[in-house]
Amino acid sequence: MAGIYIHVPFCRHKCSYCDFVSYPDKINYAEAYMACLYKELKMRGEELKNYEFDTVYFGGGTPSYIPPKLILGAMNQIKSCFKLKENAEITLELNPGTIGEAKVETYLKAGINRFSIGLQTAIDSQLADLGRIHNARDYVYATNLLQGQNFSTDVMLGLKNQTKEDIAKTIELAAACGSKHISMYALTVEDGTPIYTDYLNGELPDSDEVAEMYEFGRKLLEEKGFKRYEISNFAIPGYESKHNWNYWKRGEYIGVGVSASSFIAGRRFTNTFDLDEYMKCLISGFFPAVTSEEVDVNDAKFEFIMLALRTSKGVSMKEYQEKFGTSIGEDYPNAIKQTIKYLDLDEDNLRIKDEYLYVQNSILGYFMEEVR
Repeated sequence: MAGIYIHVPFCRHKCSYCDFVSYPDKINYAEAYMACLYKELKMRGEELKNYEFDTVYFGGGTPSYIPPKLILGAMNQIKSCFKLKENAEITLELNPGTIGEAKVETYLKAGINRFSIGLQTAIDSQLADLGRIHNARDYVYATNLLQGQNFSTDVMLGLKNQTKEDIAKTIELAAACGSKHISMYALTVEDGTPIYTDYLNGELPDSDEVAEMYEFGRKLLEEKGFKRYEISNFAIPGYESKHNWNYWKRGEYIGVGVSASSFIAGRRFTNTFDLDEYMKCLISGFFPAVTSEEVDVNDAKFEFIMLALRTSKGVSMKEYQEKFGTSIGEDYPNAIKQTIKYLDLDEDNLRIKDEYLYVQNSILGYFMEEVR
């Protein structure tokens, strides 16, 4: 399985928590940038002509902010330059404040068959604190436009003044509006972002409070038929994200656009984070990757375990043996011994018990520290 990631770095307003490469003041660069992205797609397509891709994902930034014809152009280029699997999953991230009927029509024409909507919270005052450009009513409008389509909703935990009642209202709104997939994740506070000040001032919930919020949200989601298949992801059965599954299975993917990362043929590489440098590279006919490394076997083993243990299925012992020629027990005897009370061996799968999945980082620490 392999995926294509397209980074669209433009947005109308940068959210207070955002640490991604995005530009709220450079929309006038969009057409020139996408022309360069089309060129990178062509160059990568020639390099990867023997690959078949199962998924395409437009992330950002806010892909729904740029003119929709540019998304159509990118999809035309992808179809021209890459071999896509029949019925490939093609996802577009969108902000409810940047959507309209004509845009949706163009997206469907382009072949988009899955949408990821950034709601975050149904409480308008909290949306304002986050610097979001939409309100809850905009979300309802967006979902009305997407009725009959496959769409996911993002829900954020750990916001200032957020209560369990607020979380319930958010989840209930997303479910009532037809979302088949909900990503529920904790706010990550990065140094240098505006919201970091709230963190330093002690105005955000602490980790124990966020853990309680998560458990409350998890139970509510499962009551509504959303099954957890990864720490932060819940879906009506059959609507799991194939693109994200590929990451958690340590599958291959090619990233196109400024700051996009790739993992192909055992090599990991990342494009420049500088918009001007990115465009200059493509105009000159060069790949814009600025870092590249071969992943050694020990790192590959840990990555395989780390990613799989984030999921409800866990690690396939058989798949690990086939991939690396050794068993998990051979490679991680001390980590297994130290964490055995948190783990279940379910037929072939080694998995973290449901009640400990949210705190998997502390469990994974033992595997990271294992001397191999």
